Amino acid sequence: MGREGQRAIACRRMELPPDNDNPLEDKAAEADEAPGSLAAPVVSLPAVVAKRLEARSLYWRGWSITQIADELGIPYTTVASWKIRHGWDKASPVERAEECLWVRYSQLIAKEQKTGHDFKEIDLLGRQFERFARQRKYKGEGGNEADLNPKRSNGAKAANAKKDAEKNLITPEMTALLRADMEASLFGHQEDWLNTTSLRTRMIVKSRQIGATWYFARERLLVALETGKNQIFLSASRAQANIFRAYIVQWVQKVCGVTLKGDPICIQRGANEAGEMLEPVELYFLGTNYRTAQGYHGDVIIDESFWIYGFEELFKVAAAMATHKIYTRTLFSTPSTLAHEAYAMWSGERFNRRRAKADKVRIDLSHKALKDGAMGPDGIWRQIVNVFDAVAKGFDLVDVEELQREYSVDEFDNLFRCIFLDDSQSMFPLEVMRRCLVDSWEVWRDFQPYSLRKYEGEVWLGHDPNASESGTGDDAALVALAAPTKPGGKFRVLEKQRLKGLQFDAQADAIREMTQRYNVTRIAIDTTGAGKAVHQLVCKWFPTAEPIHYSPLTKSQMVLKAKNVITAGRLEFDAGWLDVVAAFMAIRPEITKQGITYTAGRAGNVGHADLAWAIMHALFFEPLDATEVPGGGSTLEIFDAPQD
Repeated sequence: MGREGQRAIACRRMELPPDNDNPLEDKAAEADEAPGSLAAPVVSLPAVVAKRLEARSLYWRGWSITQIADELGIPYTTVASWKIRHGWDKASPVERAEECLWVRYSQLIAKEQKTGHDFKEIDLLGRQFERFARQRKYKGEGGNEADLNPKRSNGAKAANAKKDAEKNLITPEMTALLRADMEASLFGHQEDWLNTTSLRTRMIVKSRQIGATWYFARERLLVALETGKNQIFLSASRAQANIFRAYIVQWVQKVCGVTLKGDPICIQRGANEAGEMLEPVELYFLGTNYRTAQGYHGDVIIDESFWIYGFEELFKVAAAMATHKIYTRTLFSTPSTLAHEAYAMWSGERFNRRRAKADKVRIDLSHKALKDGAMGPDGIWRQIVNVFDAVAKGFDLVDVEELQREYSVDEFDNLFRCIFLDDSQSMFPLEVMRRCLVDSWEVWRDFQPYSLRKYEGEVWLGHDPNASESGTGDDAALVALAAPTKPGGKFRVLEKQRLKGLQFDAQADAIREMTQRYNVTRIAIDTTGAGKAVHQLVCKWFPTAEPIHYSPLTKSQMVLKAKNVITAGRLEFDAGWLDVVAAFMAIRPEITKQGITYTAGRAGNVGHADLAWAIMHALFFEPLDATEVPGGGSTLEIFDAPQD
C-alpha cells in the first residue's frame, strides 16, 4: 500500500483529530473568520493561521489535500482536519470568491514598489469587496433593493430622476442653434410669418406646397422653448397632425442630435443663465380627439381649417384652450368653398352675428389688401399668400408655368391662387363630402397602417389609368377599398396612390404590388383608352379583373351609385385626404348630344378627379340596390328527366 493510501485510511479512521502539534491554533481561532469579515484592518497572523488560510485558498482553487500537504510541508492529516473542522466544502461560491480577492489584495498591498497597474487593480478589488458587502446586507434580515443600489434609497422615482431630466432635453444653447438654423433657411413669405409670431389671432389663406406646415412646426417649437408655453396642434385627423410631429422630431435630431419621444412630447429645457431650472413644455398633436382635450392650455395651431368638418365646434374648443391672453391662435389653410363654416370667420360674418348694425364691420378680402397681411377690425390678422407671392419673395421650389400646364384653370385658381370655390354646381359639394371624413387612426381599429398586412378583410381595387398610352396625360390613380362586411355596410378607402407619368406596364406592376398587401378579391379598370393595355397585363395574373368602358350611361350609373353611397354615410376615408374631397367636388354634370353626362375637365392638363373615378370604379361592384349580392345572386338547378 502506498503512502497516499495509508493517509486515506488514517483520514477515514479519524473523526476530528485535535491539532495538538499547533497549540497556537485555538488561541488564534477567532482570527480565522469567514471571508465576509474582511473589513477589519490587516494584522499580523500567527504562522499556523496563515498556513491554514493558505491551505484553504489552495483547496478552493482546486488543489487536492495531498498536493497542499506537499506544497506547504504540512502533514496530510492536519490539512484533512482543517478541511473538516472549518467546513471548507460548505463554503458558498461568494465566500470562495472573496477568499481569492483577499489573497490577491494582500499580495498587492505587501508589494514595496507598486506600478500604476497595481493601483488600478487595488481599486478594482476594493470595489468588489464593497459589492460583496452590499449583497450580504441585502440577503440579511431587513434587506431591500437599496442595499444593492444606493441610488434607489429614495425609491424608484428618485433613481429615475436624472434619467427623466435628460429625456427630451433641449438646453437654451440648443434652442439658439435651432433658431439660427431656422432663420437661415426661410423664404421671404415665411419671414413675414416669423414677424407676426406674437399676434393673438392669425388666419392665413395660402397656396398649396409653399412650406406652411414645415414652417409652423418649427416656429411653434421655438416659441415653446423660448417662452415656456405649451403648443397644441389641431388637424382634421391624427395622421395629418403627426406631420407636424415628424417635422419637429427630424429637425431637432438634425440640429441637436436629440431624438424626441413620447406623445405628447414633454421637453425639458434645462437651466437658464442664473442656474435656475426652466419649466418643461408639452407639445400635443390632436385629430378628432380634440373634444377630450379641453383641459389642455397653450398656443393653438389649426391646420387646413377650411377643410375641417365641424369647424365651429373645433374653434370653440380651441378658443377655450387659448383663453389666457398670453396664448395665440394660428389658423392656416388652402381655400375650400364659400359655404364652409370657416369662411364666416374669414369674411367677418362670424364677428357680425348678433351685433347691432352700427357695430358690424366690413373687411376687405381682396388679394391686394391682404397679400402683405392686415389686422382686421375684429382683431384677426389676415393674409393671402398665393404661389405668385411666394415666388416673388424668393420661393424657388416650384415651376409656376409647369403647374399651370398640369392643372385646369379652376383647379389652379383654387389650389395656387387662393380663390374659394363655388361648389353649388358640383355633384358632390363639400357639405356632402364632409360625411366621409373620419380620423382613421382613431376609428378603424382593424386597420394597421404601418403593418405589412394592413387589413385582413376583403378589399376591392379601383384603377383609373392615364389618358394616353405614353403616360404623358393626366395622372393615373389607384385605390384600395375595404368592402362592406355586411349588406348595406360601409366602404373604407384604405390606401390611395397617384401614379404620375407611368407607362401602362408600370401601372400594372403598381396594381400587383397592392394586391400583395391586401386580400384583394376584385379589381376594376377603366379600359376606354390606355387602360386596355393595363387590363390585359393584369388579367394574366388576375383573370377576373373587371373592365369598365366609359359611356354616358356607365358614367351616370357610377356617379349616381357613388352619390347614393356617400349621402347614406357609407363611404369613409381619412380626413386629411383633401385631394380626395377635391376630386369628388370637381365632378359636374354636363349636357351633350347623347344627354347628360358627368365630367371633371379631364383634358390632358387635369388630374385631380382621377382619385374620385378610381373610387367609383370599386364602388361599382356593388349593385345599385345595396341589399343585392355583388355580382348577382342567380342560381341554376338541374333536374333529371323522368324515365318512361
